[in-house]
Amino acid sequence: MKATGIVRRIDDLGRVVVPKEIRRTLRIREGDPLEIFTDREGEIILKKYSPIGELGAFAQQYADSLAQTTGYVVCVTDRDTVIACAGNGKKEYLGRHISRELEELIQGRQSLQAVSGDRSFVPVSSEPMEGILSETIAPVISEGDAIGSVILLGREGKNKMGETEQKLAAAAAAFLGRQMEQ
Repeated sequence: MKATGIVRRIDDLGRVVVPKEIRRTLRIREGDPLEIFTDREGEIILKKYSPIGELGAFAQQYADSLAQTTGYVVCVTDRDTVIACAGNGKKEYLGRHISRELEELIQGRQSLQAVSGDRSFVPVSSEPMEGILSETIAPVISEGDAIGSVILLGREGKNKMGETEQKLAAAAAAFLGRQMEQ
């Protein structure tokens, strides 16, 4: 665990303020849920709660099946990180923080289909996406909240994504959203 050097007091209602610098660094926004953990040494650990993260193993199986069927790299994200990834190059993305552009796309509940070089092309993470020539992104919506996305990434130029890929991503996103509601 890393010390920040910041000390805060608990107020009379039992509240503690998480400093703005830490909230900005960890992308914690007003209204975001935090999960509370404790350990035997008396430490309290706050962790951003990811509802779709609970489906991690299930999302991974779904991504594996979709990647195997389509031949694309398939990523499933929550609003902060890539929680499941399958296909050629999955190690490049798994566990990485998503880009600000992708985060905004998810928040806006927008689907996207783009080719590398387009102005609308959205990087999955802040790291460069080598060899990615096309993408299809669909938001995962659960109980009215945008909680993540399903992304298909194409590496080969001859396989241009179209309506079929849009529908596959949208169907996967809708399925994962419904699983969260149960």
